Amino acid sequence: MEKYHNTERMTSMCNDTTKLKEILSNSNSLDEFICIMIKNMIETLLKAELTEFLNYEKYEYKGRNSGNSRNGFYSRDYDTKYGRIENLQIPRDRNGEFKQKLIEPYKRRDGWLEDMIISMYASGASAREIMDIIDRLYGHHYSPQTVSNITDVALEEIDKWRQRPLKRRYSVLFIDATFARMRRDTVLNEAIYFIIGVDEDGYRELLDFFIGANESSTVWKEILYSLKQRGVEEVLLGVMDGLPAIEEAFLSVFPKADIQRCIVHVVRHSYAQVRKKDQPEFIEDLKSIYRSSTLELAQNRLAQVTLKWSKRYKRVMDRWNDNPYLFTYYKYPETIRRSIYTTNWIERFNKEVKRLMKPKEQFPTEEAAAKIIYYQVIKYNEKWSNRILYGFKSVQQQLKMTFEERYGNQ
Repeated sequence: MEKYHNTERMTSMCNDTTKLKEILSNSNSLDEFICIMIKNMIETLLKAELTEFLNYEKYEYKGRNSGNSRNGFYSRDYDTKYGRIENLQIPRDRNGEFKQKLIEPYKRRDGWLEDMIISMYASGASAREIMDIIDRLYGHHYSPQTVSNITDVALEEIDKWRQRPLKRRYSVLFIDATFARMRRDTVLNEAIYFIIGVDEDGYRELLDFFIGANESSTVWKEILYSLKQRGVEEVLLGVMDGLPAIEEAFLSVFPKADIQRCIVHVVRHSYAQVRKKDQPEFIEDLKSIYRSSTLELAQNRLAQVTLKWSKRYKRVMDRWNDNPYLFTYYKYPETIRRSIYTTNWIERFNKEVKRLMKPKEQFPTEEAAAKIIYYQVIKYNEKWSNRILYGFKSVQQQLKMTFEERYGNQ
């Protein structure tokens, strides 16, 4: 019996080799060849699945009087990314009890097209642009509404993502907002709020985003409080721009945390209020302040720069001297200071989102904007998941000690 099966396997292998040579000689393209190979593989697997279901090989003696048997095939077409497989043979049993698991019932594609549509949408293409590309390249006609329905899978994912538990400790929260045009009753610029967290080991993650009306302390407080409800208990530092409403909201939720006003924002605002001929020298003087190696040197340098420029730009220098959150970063290890005195990390993400949104000019719904943002969030979080933020690796133990000093050893 074993000798018979070995002979049968050898014959099958020879037949497969002969079939492969025929396919290679008759195929007009590599894609056509791959489609034929996929068809053969699927049909072989389906036959094996039916054999397992019936519990006997074809022509095997124990199949007699078993109460069920093979009953031919029915055919269907199946689209793959290599082309259409026509006349795919799906085996049947005589009792109609066999339910093959390889291909979902009534499914006519392997999912590649839907994945491609989601990928194009995530890259900023509009529903109509995607429809035209798919129609031109693959001959599949999808309406803009169908494209939108396919990408709606993101909405369910967003709900789950927003409910995921967060870590207890974050060394830094970078907080910022950008704006996009939304069509409600009229077209308005609406704020999109973002929060990036850096955990105690130095790994970044975009924790949440929220699409609202105007940037306000009420909205920021709700967003920050939602982080707390999802598990965030201890934060060392919040880095944000100069909007007092954010600072107030942040401290109301995380009262033991420090605040760092974004140095880059302060420099930009100062630069815009200085005469063009003074700008190069003025900027170099400002850099000499915030790049000083110690707090004492920075304060001394600020006094010198103030003395030099205050007659011409008193209001600008007053802002530097009256800002209580300008030099907070000096409380932290030197290796991470350049990473924590600016919101540049979150602004880079904002710029990428705005670049993808720009071709759309305006969004018909909040959900349409949320889908674009969410796909970028996932992309960036995956990229950041195995990269420690510059300077944090060498100070992990030091930051852990800071947490324990400020919040206790929990």
